[in-house]
Amino acid sequence: MLECHTLKLRLYADPARVVVRPFHLSWQSNGKGPSRSQRIATAVLELDESTVEDQLTHVLRDFEARHWQTRRVFRTRYDEIRAQLKLDDSNLSESRRLLIGAYFCHEYSYAAAALMNPSVVPHYDQTGMAKGDCRIIMSLRAVGEGHISSVAFREGVITDDGELLLAHQPPFATAADAYGGENVVKEGEVSVFRHPDSTVSGTVLFPITAAQANGLEDLRLVYFQHSDGSMEWLGTYTAYNGHQIQSEMLRTRDFRRFDMVPMTGSAARNKGMALFPRKVAGKYMMIGRQDGENLYLITSDTLTHWDEGQLILTPLYPWELVQIGNCGPPIEIDEGWLLLTHGVGAMREYSIGAVLLDKDDPSIVLRRTKTPILAASEDDREGYVPNVVYTCGAMKHGENIFMPYGVADSSVAFAFVPIVDLLALMD
Repeated sequence: MLECHTLKLRLYADPARVVVRPFHLSWQSNGKGPSRSQRIATAVLELDESTVEDQLTHVLRDFEARHWQTRRVFRTRYDEIRAQLKLDDSNLSESRRLLIGAYFCHEYSYAAAALMNPSVVPHYDQTGMAKGDCRIIMSLRAVGEGHISSVAFREGVITDDGELLLAHQPPFATAADAYGGENVVKEGEVSVFRHPDSTVSGTVLFPITAAQANGLEDLRLVYFQHSDGSMEWLGTYTAYNGHQIQSEMLRTRDFRRFDMVPMTGSAARNKGMALFPRKVAGKYMMIGRQDGENLYLITSDTLTHWDEGQLILTPLYPWELVQIGNCGPPIEIDEGWLLLTHGVGAMREYSIGAVLLDKDDPSIVLRRTKTPILAASEDDREGYVPNVVYTCGAMKHGENIFMPYGVADSSVAFAFVPIVDLLALMD
């Protein structure tokens, strides 16, 4: 197995990372009286002012120090409830409005269960970087109550001498929200916006459409160069509604506005699609696993419609005999396209390997690793899902590949892999 420079630094699931989220109750009546939402709002409207002040003081004492602009969140939520229930608020005190909003919010620990499957791209701001250093943004799959996945971010710097310096994580996490709150489109493309006062590291992307209701899974970010020379950060991810999956694309040019775009075509019914960082031979290209076992090269004239592809890689070695898949977007190096892969072997053990694809015709596999680059060690087998190492995307940094990777779906580790050693491992 390849000797990687693995860092001691780890990121772990953390139940203390919380955000305030809307607490959804049925709007509809069961035909025998008002809905639960109407009943609760009416009950608060009927409280005397002293009780309202006491209850609001209690809520703020418990939660105001734990969240960013708690009163603003409560007021925004109240405005949504007022519109939904058509409340007459002409004579309501601000305290009563805030208390109604609080009854329709809850605290959600978005990374309590698991933290895993990272990807990494260059940061949009490289000012002040020393020669050989690079500011980065990592995406992380965070899993909370109900096994619902969201997308979290961490900023940092990777240095010329192979270290990772993480930026400060703010004590408050905020959810990126669509303008219009609950009145946003629940199907199709939707845009969400980072709060103006929140950093990227303090921002979380939650499911917002019906297709995403049970999770945004495994974002594979790539820094994409368009034909006109402009740059955009794109990421494919799996939207899961509890019964079905579909592949969608995240698009951003500034990490303030995020467009979440469903993809169409027969290939979009599968998960684990990874986009090349530029067009090749005039085509957009993806690597995907359309049959659950093998890897395919998929081409398209657009970024969001993908049909069947060409089989390019099948399981071959013992560590990948069950199935293979990609571990993020292909990375362009002098020798070709370096594609990190994952293989599943005996006892459902996940390992990370790599293949080299031809730069002009990526359907041609030039070489592949006979043994894994990285596999679960004795110290890393236990976790939410044991015996798994997995990444959703690495990046070239100097003569190395910087690779964040998930360990047992319970923590995120980091490694620098020398490109020359990786290539030497290939046949």
